[in-house]
Amino acid sequence: MGQVVATAEGIVRAPAERVRAALADYEGTRRRMLTEQFSEYRVSDGADGAVARVHWKLAATSKRVRDQDLVVTATPDGGLVETDANSSMVTTWTVHPADAGVSTVRVRSTWNGATGIGGFFERTFAPKGLRRIYEGLISRLDAEVNAG
Repeated sequence: MGQVVATAEGIVRAPAERVRAALADYEGTRRRMLTEQFSEYRVSDGADGAVARVHWKLAATSKRVRDQDLVVTATPDGGLVETDANSSMVTTWTVHPADAGVSTVRVRSTWNGATGIGGFFERTFAPKGLRRIYEGLISRLDAEVNAG
């Protein structure tokens, strides 16, 4: 069983502090930036990102749906760590200033992959699929912080 890693990075046209606040807004911004792969979204605790519990179903493919129950914690540098209570998946969001009024957003997920041939296919294809989903989230985050 090997670790599987999926990453995506993108530019959001807003200052880092504004982007961090939007990412931590699980009741508002995060709910609105979800793509069609997410369903059954609900926040059950602390929607401000300091400590939150969030649930969703993530359809990575039509046959691969993850029921995720996430505990969200903030990192000292303003990032967010989403730890899935139903699996070994951990997703980390980081935001860094890139230029004046522009930020780089990076999302990285890791989990323990399957063994055997199934594990081979998971390590080969899952990161690419998840990266596309994350790129969609970052694009929607950019639209959300620039709406109005």
